[in-house]
Amino acid sequence: MNAEMLIDVWQQLLADPRKSWVLFEHGTCVVLTAPDGDLAEQATSILAEFGPAHAGSAAGDFGVIDLEDAEGWVVTGHHNDVLTYVGPDEPHDPSQIAVGLHGRSKRHRDGTELHVVHVEDRRGAVNLG
Repeated sequence: MNAEMLIDVWQQLLADPRKSWVLFEHGTCVVLTAPDGDLAEQATSILAEFGPAHAGSAAGDFGVIDLEDAEGWVVTGHHNDVLTYVGPDEPHDPSQIAVGLHGRSKRHRDGTELHVVHVEDRRGAVNLG
C-alpha cells in the first residue's frame, strides 16, 4: 500500500480537525494528543518506545477494530495513540488473530525503521463548534 492511499485512509478515519497525527511507512499512525514542537520527532519518540513488538509482554498485545468508515482494520497495541492500518487485501486470512498479527508486525517494522511519510499538523485548526 502506497503512502498516498494510507494518508487518505487516515484522513478519513481521523476526521477530528483538532487531532494532529504522524504516519509511518508501513501504516502505523501516532495520534498526538498533546502536540508540541516538531511533530515528527514527537511521534518518532513515541513509536520508538511503543512500536516494537515483544512477544510475551504488553508490547506483544494487540486488539483489532473492524472499520465502519473504510475497508480494513485498525490494530491497536499497548499505547492508545499508536494505531496500525491493515488493508482488506493484506492478510491472506481475514480472521481477527491473523489481522492482529499482521498489524503487529507492521507496527514493529514502523517502530524499528521509524520512517515518517506524512505529518498532519492540525494545531492551527479553527474550532467551528
